Amino acid sequence: MSFFKTAGKPFIIAGPCSAESREQVLETAAALKELPVQLFRGGVWKPRTKPGNFEGNGVEALDWLREVKRTYGLKTTIEVAEPHHVELALEYGVDAVWLGARTTVNPFQVQHIADALKGTHLPVLVKNPVNPDVDLWEGAIERVQRAGVTDVAAIHRGFSIYDAGAVYRNPPNWPVPIELKRRRPELTIICDPSHITGRREMVANLAQKAMDLGFEGLMIETHPDPENAWSDAAQQITPRALKELLQQLIIRQEFTEDMGKSTELEYLRQLMDSVDAEVIDLIARRMQLSERIGAVKKDCNMTAYQPERWRDIVATRGEHADRQQLHKDFIVALYQLIHDESIRRQLEILQGTTKPVKD
Repeated sequence: MSFFKTAGKPFIIAGPCSAESREQVLETAAALKELPVQLFRGGVWKPRTKPGNFEGNGVEALDWLREVKRTYGLKTTIEVAEPHHVELALEYGVDAVWLGARTTVNPFQVQHIADALKGTHLPVLVKNPVNPDVDLWEGAIERVQRAGVTDVAAIHRGFSIYDAGAVYRNPPNWPVPIELKRRRPELTIICDPSHITGRREMVANLAQKAMDLGFEGLMIETHPDPENAWSDAAQQITPRALKELLQQLIIRQEFTEDMGKSTELEYLRQLMDSVDAEVIDLIARRMQLSERIGAVKKDCNMTAYQPERWRDIVATRGEHADRQQLHKDFIVALYQLIHDESIRRQLEILQGTTKPVKD
């Protein structure tokens, strides 16, 4: 079994954002030792946005983590951002490392770290890049795997946004990790609700949503006195709160052994497949009409894009969506894609590169 797989249970990583002191680290570990925590995390080197903020205790903190492992039997993990971080992690017996979002965004730095990992067999987690780019995320994972690392997992920690009034510190943008899972179904994906929410009171709900979506683990920042933490104080929770969160967590299964429900599910999926086929046929019919409209526009020397018509589509389709109890924003976004394809086809007709389909 992969290092990051647990039979029927989520893989849990917990511990403080920063390893602030020996006492703080050991107090947290003592509180977590009875919980189903697979990895104890502690920030040893902290990449801060501005200089002058606490940037970690470095090698001294590695000694504290080694004591956690020796005293409480907890495996440990740290973030690495430089090749020499990997060397020190191995020297101090760290069990797994992760690449942070600010590292993943830089393929050159990822490659340097991957080179340092060659021949080590050290399990590695790769956080998503700060921007929502699934190719960049997958590329970082591939660089680590090509270095010979066989135990690799991904961490979804949300994506940066410039919006002081945003609900989340780093909005989850769920389609990105879902697409990564589609491409790499064998990959364990762990959700980091602490960094996504940025607020401890939202962590439990976000953790449950991750489980509902089929994520296989959680990384939750845990601190004995979170309000006085030296970094990310607003998003850390106490070990007691973590215990309550894990006790209340509902773990969903991908499949069911209930044959009656399985049969019903298969029947409904077949109906959905039929509806999808009808939807595609209707879209094809609509594109044919768009091409015929393009031919008329060419004969009349009209523009392909007509703002007034697009405003009418947005208004009428949005109203129809409301009547059907569908989210207006969803339907408008869908029609934006359809409209873009219609304009593309009409431009080809205006430019003479294609001819409209006739009935």
